[in-house]
Amino acid sequence: MTITETNAVPPPRKEPSQPGVLEIRNVSKAFPNVQALNNVSLDIRPGEILAFMGENGAGKSTLLKIINGDYQPDAGTLTLNGQRLSFSGPRDAHKTGIRVVYQEPEIIPGVDVAENIWVGELPKRYGVIDRRQLRTKVRHSLAEHGFEDVLPLNLMGDQLSTAQQQIVEIMRALKSKVRVLALDEPTSSLTDQEVDQLFALIRQLRDEGVAIIYVSHRIKEILRLCDRVAVLRDGSLVDVKPAAELTEAEIVRLMVGRSLSDIFHRRPAGTERTVLQVDHLSSNWHRDVSFHINAGEVVGFAGLVGAGRTELAKVIFGDQPKTGGRVLLDGTDVSIRRPDDAIAKGIGFAPEDRKHEGLVLIRSVLENTSLAILRQLSRFHFVSRHLERTLATQFVEKLRVRTPSLDQEVGKLSGGNQQKVVLARWLAAKPKVLILDEPTRGIDIGAKAEIYRLIDELANEGLGIMLISSELPEILGLADRIYVMQNGRITGELTGAEATEESILELAMVDNLSAAPAGAPTPKQEGILQ
Repeated sequence: MTITETNAVPPPRKEPSQPGVLEIRNVSKAFPNVQALNNVSLDIRPGEILAFMGENGAGKSTLLKIINGDYQPDAGTLTLNGQRLSFSGPRDAHKTGIRVVYQEPEIIPGVDVAENIWVGELPKRYGVIDRRQLRTKVRHSLAEHGFEDVLPLNLMGDQLSTAQQQIVEIMRALKSKVRVLALDEPTSSLTDQEVDQLFALIRQLRDEGVAIIYVSHRIKEILRLCDRVAVLRDGSLVDVKPAAELTEAEIVRLMVGRSLSDIFHRRPAGTERTVLQVDHLSSNWHRDVSFHINAGEVVGFAGLVGAGRTELAKVIFGDQPKTGGRVLLDGTDVSIRRPDDAIAKGIGFAPEDRKHEGLVLIRSVLENTSLAILRQLSRFHFVSRHLERTLATQFVEKLRVRTPSLDQEVGKLSGGNQQKVVLARWLAAKPKVLILDEPTRGIDIGAKAEIYRLIDELANEGLGIMLISSELPEILGLADRIYVMQNGRITGELTGAEATEESILELAMVDNLSAAPAGAPTPKQEGILQ
């Protein structure tokens, strides 16, 4: 049996009339200096997919951890089918039929798929694992849910893709009778095809009567999949509505307390003083690229997949070589052969892949913030720890990074706060030009609003900002001018009223099949910006 999914809108469903299989009543939870949940009451119904939405810090994760038995509420009650619950840990929740699949799967690397799924409940015979019975059980379970071709039993835990790890976690939950299944950002690392297959499974479980909790910051996904939407803000339940009655704009307003137009709009700014000028730049990716950025100006770069925008940023930052042309800072021709040169000249770069290129996840907020200024902090080859902490505190407070302390491991922060740490590092280096490559990718709408506010503040302080974004509303709302790229060259510049989604796409697709520079891949012929 194979489950398939199409993009067709599913037929409307009648709202379940049964009372909630899981009833949450007046639940509160506080941590030092933080009221994580405040008097939350909610029903999770059988045969329904209920979305939890809210920006980072809204209380979604805390509520999931209470449902899973990781935390105990300070006040309030949980009841399952009318029976009051009291959990001392996740094992108690599992025994009652409640399972939570968190965003980061817990996979045992040295054992195979079958043992990973049945961990803790392995069938035994004469005191040893009965592998024949184990494989029979797992094959039956995978076939029942359409994953027999996706998850070969001989694969070891460390050989599984992210999507396969997610499936293992879900199959663990389904091997026993699950009544409530909660999924925390399950599609964050999945391809479109894998998302379709996951959605088909979720709908199948819903139709079998399982109560599904679905946590995501992807609004389109929520509207496509879920039956009802519960929105949390600052630890309180704002509203619960049928998904069919909501729009993207309404969900955003409920999440952050203001409309999309407020979030995406900034007034044009900038001065006449040019801080960055690029003349006739060429590289393995580019040919004859010229543009300029003025002090206090946000300049957007748009284009299709493979247009060469990220590569242009890396050439300017010295991470990739140029083969011709000039780069001028404050009117002076500069030689930038490596990132150290760029930093010394006053260029900062927040890369698209912040987790692998922008941050050292196992290091602290303090260490990540000071990475670009270690030379300035050093005397006689020793870093002044007092000065390092003083400067880090200044910029962490300026950017309102939500962290328990400067010593917090940065990998444990939310995506929005990780991005703020990247920005704090570059602000500490006092750049003249800041390159931002997809600065809001993978963060929720509330965190996006904060990043937009920071970009506006930095521009008002005189920074020249090069903004690369694949979200057209974002680039239209933030940029004073927009350059459009295609096949490694600039095809046009847009300002003011002439900058629209239509005009950007027209320039992004012009001469789409013309020859690119040698070695440059041809961009995909897609109607999406990336």
